[in-house]
Amino acid sequence: MRLVSGQKGQTLIEVLIAIALLGMIAVPFLTALSTSSRGIIIADEKTTAESLVRSEMEYVKNSSYYNSTGFSYEIPPTADNPPPWDPSRTALDDRYAGYSVNVTGVPIVQYLQNITVEVYHWGEPVLTTSTYKIS
Repeated sequence: MRLVSGQKGQTLIEVLIAIALLGMIAVPFLTALSTSSRGIIIADEKTTAESLVRSEMEYVKNSSYYNSTGFSYEIPPTADNPPPWDPSRTALDDRYAGYSVNVTGVPIVQYLQNITVEVYHWGEPVLTTSTYKIS
């Protein structure tokens, strides 16, 4: 190949500097992208857990069941352990795949119960909330 006079090629040092600059820009950008993606996943998990807690709290508060010894159930249920007042309630909606809810009612005094709802995602605890129910 013939060089035209006055034309210069890039040196190895220039190429290495360009690659180093690209790396210095790309690494922080990709790290930020990864961190924000993980943050979105965590926020989605918390929002779903809050939705499950609210719906179970309302479900328990609106039920007419009262037991002076308390109650406990899981959704999806363990073997034959649905809510004592509604044996047909046995599964979460398909959009809650991987989630399970544990609901416990502990009597404090007559007609007053402490209701605790725990939400798990793939077996890991996500959110626990407690309130009171007056029957």
